[in-house]
Amino acid sequence: MPDGARILIVEDDRSIRNLLRIALEGNGYRCDTAETGESGVGLSASNNPDIVLLDLGLPDIDGSKVIEKIRSFSSVPIIIVSARDQEREKVAALDQGADDYITKPFNTQELLARIRVALRHATHREFKETVYRVGNLAIDFERHLVTVDSQEVHLTKIEFKLLELLAEHAGKVLTHQFLQKKAWGYDTTDDYKSLRVFMANIRRKIEPDAANPIYIITETGIGYRLIDESK
Repeated sequence: MPDGARILIVEDDRSIRNLLRIALEGNGYRCDTAETGESGVGLSASNNPDIVLLDLGLPDIDGSKVIEKIRSFSSVPIIIVSARDQEREKVAALDQGADDYITKPFNTQELLARIRVALRHATHREFKETVYRVGNLAIDFERHLVTVDSQEVHLTKIEFKLLELLAEHAGKVLTHQFLQKKAWGYDTTDDYKSLRVFMANIRRKIEPDAANPIYIITETGIGYRLIDESK
C-alpha cells in the first residue's frame, strides 16, 4: 500500500475525531471525517477510502448498520474504534464484516499498527500470494504444504483448512463461528470445544512452544488471529 493511503473516520465525538485525524495525518495518511453513520456510508461510496475507522455508537444509526451498508458495495477494511467492550458486541461486529476491533481509550501506536496490518491484508486480497511466510513458518496454498524451519509439517485436512483461513486473513481476528462455518461447511452451536482441540494440535505442530504461541494468537472469547509481521 503506497504512502498517503486514504482513511475515513466515522466518529461523532469531535475531540476523538480530531485526535484521530491529527495522528493519522501526522503519519502521512489522508483523512476524511464523518459525524454520522449515513454520512460515513456516503463518503465510503464516493471517496473510495483505503480503510474505515468506525465508532459503533453513532447518533443516527448503529455502527453495525454502517458495516452492513458498506459491505453491500465494498470490501474496504473496517476497524471498529469503540468504547463498547463486551465480547458479544465485538464478535457481532467481526461477523458482520469488520476486520478488527480496538477499544477506547486506545494507544495511538497500537491503532497505527492495526491500520498497517489492515492495509497489508487488503493488498494481499488484491495480489494473492501463493505462499504465506511469517517467521520460520511457510504456508504454500497451492501445494497444501506447511513447513517450519524448512521442515515439512504434517497437518490433517481440517487443520490445514483452519491454518489456511488464518493465513489468508493474516492480522485479522477470525471469530469461532466464522472458522467453524468455513472449515466444517455449516453453522454450529456455541460449543467450540472441537475448534479448540484442532487449534491446540496445530500449535503443537508449528509453534516453538505451544504453551506460549507466537504465530496463532487467541482473542479471548472471540476467536483467533495469525500474526502479520508488518505489525
